[in-house]
Amino acid sequence: MSNTDTVPDEVDCAPSSFTGVLHPRDVPLGGPRAIRVRRTLPQRERSLIGAWCFVDHYGPHDQSGGAGMDVPPHPHTGLQTVSWLFSGLVEHRDSAGVHAMVRPGELNLMTAGAGICHSEVSVTTAPGDEVLHGVQLWVALPHADRDTARDFAHYAPDPGAAGDGVTARVFLGELAGQRSPVHTFTPLLGAQLDLEAGAQADLDVDPGFEHGVLVDQGEVEACGARLQVADLAYQEPSRQRLHLANRGSTPARVMVLGGTPFGEELVMWWNFVGRSHDDIAAYRDQWQSHDARFGAVDGYRGSPDRLPAPPLPNGRLRPRANPGVSRANPGV
Repeated sequence: MSNTDTVPDEVDCAPSSFTGVLHPRDVPLGGPRAIRVRRTLPQRERSLIGAWCFVDHYGPHDQSGGAGMDVPPHPHTGLQTVSWLFSGLVEHRDSAGVHAMVRPGELNLMTAGAGICHSEVSVTTAPGDEVLHGVQLWVALPHADRDTARDFAHYAPDPGAAGDGVTARVFLGELAGQRSPVHTFTPLLGAQLDLEAGAQADLDVDPGFEHGVLVDQGEVEACGARLQVADLAYQEPSRQRLHLANRGSTPARVMVLGGTPFGEELVMWWNFVGRSHDDIAAYRDQWQSHDARFGAVDGYRGSPDRLPAPPLPNGRLRPRANPGVSRANPGV
């Protein structure tokens, strides 16, 4: 998914001492008649949870009476996109030649590496597809792999018990006895957990990970806080258990995201992840000039045929100083 902000913020991705609850802000996706999404990460208080650097939550949005998702071809660098639906159907096309459908409960993981472009369009082929509801997540690539080749992975995890009245679908990493076979470039966890009314779970988690809990629906308590829809609660490393509880009388659903703290300096602007202003400026210029770095998407039939990059802000984009990271070699 694209960051379609016309004046995107510069985000200095670096460790943070913030350990509370992040609340979302609403942003449009794809123009004035577009659906709204709730963006929880990045924020100034915290820009990363592990290598997770972008969290959008959208829906449930009924497309039968209006516009759905239609994001023209747009670029990415230095990251992976994670598409995950609760309902609906989205058609994905990218410049690696992949044409795939994003379906509920199935992971689509696209690796941008040195550069890729893709489009995303919601479609309706069966009853239920008209309600679009899901999350779009980005994962930052470490310095050593930032220029890796374009790639795409698909995985449909089987649901498994994670406690009494709690079901988990683990699409990245390992949790509750389930392990995803999908390769990641840094240690990560990504899972959907469904909790019946009144259910709770104490999950064994990797103490080397920091974790975030994003609420999709229900009255959820996590990380010692009561959460609203699209809130993202943070749990610091060194904790061996993650407690979740559904305090309501209806089912609840959350996304659990985790990973080892990402100890590199990053600059994220629009759809690019880089290490410096010069990186970002070069990516933007290459996208605007139709450079081969990003390739082209075949088969997209919308208008415009590609998203133009917004203008860079005045002044230079600067990564935040990051303890223990060498400026000469940001991969150290």
